[in-house]
Amino acid sequence: MSANVTTTPRRARTPEQKEFRRIQILEAAEKYFQDVGYEAFSMANLAKYAGVVKGTLYLYFTTREEVLITLYNQSLIRWGDEFLRHLRPNMSDGAFASSLYTTAMDDGSFVPLLIRLEHVIEHNVAIDSLIESKRIFIVQVDRLAEVAAPALKLSRAQASEVVRTMGVLLIGATRSDQGPSLEGETIPSDVQELIEQFSSQTLFVKNACRIIAGVRAEGTAE
Repeated sequence: MSANVTTTPRRARTPEQKEFRRIQILEAAEKYFQDVGYEAFSMANLAKYAGVVKGTLYLYFTTREEVLITLYNQSLIRWGDEFLRHLRPNMSDGAFASSLYTTAMDDGSFVPLLIRLEHVIEHNVAIDSLIESKRIFIVQVDRLAEVAAPALKLSRAQASEVVRTMGVLLIGATRSDQGPSLEGETIPSDVQELIEQFSSQTLFVKNACRIIAGVRAEGTAE
């Protein structure tokens, strides 16, 4: 485990001090999560990592999932900002899908948290936290759909459908990368070709293009 990110000996009292402390904890939590992953993430070790007593964490977050859903919200916004920078007018479906995949995977927190969001994290947070997260998601979908619609020659409603579906596809595709690491190994060309066909990026881009084309065709048929 890395050294403590910060030391916070004095109790935060004013609203400004409390918000600053919360930001410090979340910054430490982000680094800690990227170091150890979901399974090893604990409040006790987060307290050590952030340089605070464990009780201080519970003044801001009642469960570890409350921390994690906040990190997810932040990563969703961060990824959305980065993906928007890659969108261009009249880009191909493949370029759109490739950019979405690459920017999502380049964020160290977004995909690992997304994979566990609905099955684990959301089941262990307060209803207010769940509602806030869903509203952040709605805003991000609207932002992405507004730019994706003209880029892909889709209606706004079609673009929204595509963006929402991409998250589900991303979860499914990344689960294909569960095999053993073969880095540094000599692999026969036929086996290497098979492995590449089932890589998460290949599966995602191929199926994303099919979904985009299908949504576009449905709109043309109406």
